[in-house]
Amino acid sequence: MELFLPIEPPRPGRPRRVQLESALRDAVRTGRLAAGQRLPASRVLAEDLGVSRRLVVEVYTQLTAEGYLISRTGSGTRVSDLPLPPVTTAPAPPRTFERAVRWDLRPGLPTLSGFPRRFWKRAWTAAMDAAADSDLEYPDPAGHPRLRRVLAGYLGRVRGVDADPQRLLICAGFTQGLHVLAHTLRARGARTVAIEDPGLPHRAPILRQAGLTVLPVPVDADGVLVDQLPERGVDAVLTTPAHQFPTGAIMAPARREAVLAWAGRCGAVVVEDDYDGEFRFDRRAVGCLQGRAPDRVVYLGSASKTLAPAVRLGWMVSPAELHAELVPNKFLADHGSPAIDQLALAHLIEVGDYDRHIRAARNRYRSARQALEQAIARHNAPLRLVGTPAGVQTLAAQLDDTHPDQLTARARAVGIAFDSITRYQLNPDANPHGVVIGYGNISPHAIDEAIALLATLTFR
Repeated sequence: MELFLPIEPPRPGRPRRVQLESALRDAVRTGRLAAGQRLPASRVLAEDLGVSRRLVVEVYTQLTAEGYLISRTGSGTRVSDLPLPPVTTAPAPPRTFERAVRWDLRPGLPTLSGFPRRFWKRAWTAAMDAAADSDLEYPDPAGHPRLRRVLAGYLGRVRGVDADPQRLLICAGFTQGLHVLAHTLRARGARTVAIEDPGLPHRAPILRQAGLTVLPVPVDADGVLVDQLPERGVDAVLTTPAHQFPTGAIMAPARREAVLAWAGRCGAVVVEDDYDGEFRFDRRAVGCLQGRAPDRVVYLGSASKTLAPAVRLGWMVSPAELHAELVPNKFLADHGSPAIDQLALAHLIEVGDYDRHIRAARNRYRSARQALEQAIARHNAPLRLVGTPAGVQTLAAQLDDTHPDQLTARARAVGIAFDSITRYQLNPDANPHGVVIGYGNISPHAIDEAIALLATLTFR
């Protein structure tokens, strides 16, 4: 099918992605694209407009998250049939997402203004001053020996990781770690990886890009449903036992034993994403799975929540045989992670500034979550927080009949940004009731303002 969209040549401040998002948004809001109408396949629209397919996929994904579009396997991308704010009363759509957001309740973001600039500057300067000439060579693809040694001690002390520095690999955050691991497992003969559903949306594409088949497995209040893992044909399972995203579940002791037993019986690998491992509020965080079975578990962590996503430092601890295969693949990925940044993180940990920052951040996030809970009660918003108090976001179950995609779109229209649970579901729920609200990158006062306004939207 053909679709006319007024796309101009790119110019400063008006890139083609912004133009395409705005044009599609306007077409839906004005009714030029009717509810249920099927859109061209991403490849077809990209060819018609002379843009990359990736750009079209990103635009479709963004507008699906905003509630304008619906994407279903086998039926393509269609215009949502959910009610949207009337074009005559809603504010004009902004030119960029960033300008639209006044209350940033997106999940997965730490307090960006809380980045320990003074600590990091001091650590980076100390690292630069102490760096030997040899530290300025191409870095060791496994990571700088000093950071691996320091980090191994920290992970053993704080998270209960069996972290021999010789089995520790430094990577550019969790995403690159999973990417390298997926390709390594595929080269070893792996074919299928089970992942939690719902879960972070970028994990399945990473695994599929490596040639792996993804098997969604449901989660409940105790974590991943191990009894739904097949006894044959699954080579690994990716799980988040410390704080499941987005449900907030902490894996129960019996479920932990069950997943390790399953891996032992099946010869499978457990890939442990220690998501939000340092940020539990009601008690001391439970230790990691890897410490119980270092020969069957690959442990992944990062500084994206503890410091900031822009730092791009993560780590992976794996069995020795697998580690030996991971290192050359990491070399091919980037020739090694930035050495000075690694030395800065090592210094930050050694002098205790990393621990001090995490303690302060934990207190800040505890207060923010309490502010969210209090605001919901104060303004009678039909929401109930779900999951263990931890991390920088929470799942909020809806207590009314508003579809979460509809609520998310209404909120975006007035400058409140959070996510519908549907964004994180591989197997869509026929009747979803939940939104994922972040409180890491917003003040308690702003949380109260946002929930007060949100409460008026849910009763329309």
